[in-house]
Amino acid sequence: MADPGPSPTARAEISHGSVGAAGADPPRAGRPPIPKAELHVHIEGTLEAELALLLAGRNGISLPYQDAKDLRRAYEFSSLQSFLDLYYATMAVLCTEQDFADLASEYLERASAQGVRHAEIFFDPQAHAERGIGLARVIDGLWSVLGSSEQTHGISTALIMCFLRERGPAAAMASLEAALPFRDRIIAVGLDGAEVGHPPAAFSDVFDRARAEGFRCVAHAGEEGPPSYIWDSLDRLRVSRIDHGVRCVEDAALVARLRDEQTPLTVCPLSNLRLGVVTELARHPLPRMIEAGLAVTVNSDDPAYFGGYIDDNYGLLQAVLGMTDPQLRTMAEASFRAAFLADEARARHLDALAGWPDG
Repeated sequence: MADPGPSPTARAEISHGSVGAAGADPPRAGRPPIPKAELHVHIEGTLEAELALLLAGRNGISLPYQDAKDLRRAYEFSSLQSFLDLYYATMAVLCTEQDFADLASEYLERASAQGVRHAEIFFDPQAHAERGIGLARVIDGLWSVLGSSEQTHGISTALIMCFLRERGPAAAMASLEAALPFRDRIIAVGLDGAEVGHPPAAFSDVFDRARAEGFRCVAHAGEEGPPSYIWDSLDRLRVSRIDHGVRCVEDAALVARLRDEQTPLTVCPLSNLRLGVVTELARHPLPRMIEAGLAVTVNSDDPAYFGGYIDDNYGLLQAVLGMTDPQLRTMAEASFRAAFLADEARARHLDALAGWPDG
């Protein structure tokens, strides 16, 4: 299946003269993609239109779209919530272990072609449980592919189970307890879903329990929600990474803390553009975040819906924001350092990065 590439919006930015800041490196065409870790990708968000329609047919589910092109016309979002509405509706085609296996397999193929060496992948068990799809079916399907991903695609993988913040802390705690028998396949828990109006502090007991059970912790914060959500994620949830975090630039004290503690931020530029967090990529705060000394990583979020996978994001940063090869290397290095990897594996990935673009 052909990669859809950057979104029409992103391509329009390139064609309308926002390319080529002074000092920018030449286009990366012809060079191998930079080795990197992907730390912010929702496996359900890698569901390409073609696969969605195939699974709908296989499972006897009717989608209100004639073909993949028709479905992609719906990918015009005004906010995070407008995206989530379609995201949850399309997710209904994921029913069997084989469906989840096919989804994981397609992601790995694309990720491998885009230079990903390690991926820590979000999944949303609550959204599936509400449709009568049990956790075992989801995890067994995903793990039938992810469990051998290093041998088949050269990508080590881990799963991060997310709680949907709009379902509330009681539902999150129930989801956590259901996941305990699968802790050998889940490396961390996260918090995602509709951010505005759902402050992280409400989930502090859930995250305390998760840590006690041996899980790492991450949380979406500061995408549409205010900087206070990032503070709460750090202080109340005690997370290791902040997912998104772009609104930190509105709070100088928060920027100073993130810099001093080198808390990783899993930034998703193309997602921010498509969901209206920024009005154009040229206005993205990522350069300011880098200049401030923050530990920024670049990721794809929900690439099937936003028109670009992880290396497409890297390429757009270089094309639109004029980011240099050394800056790309710094962000790729940050991705490996922020990953939940053993020291030996981290060192191996950093060695591969040191050989780019020749190795």
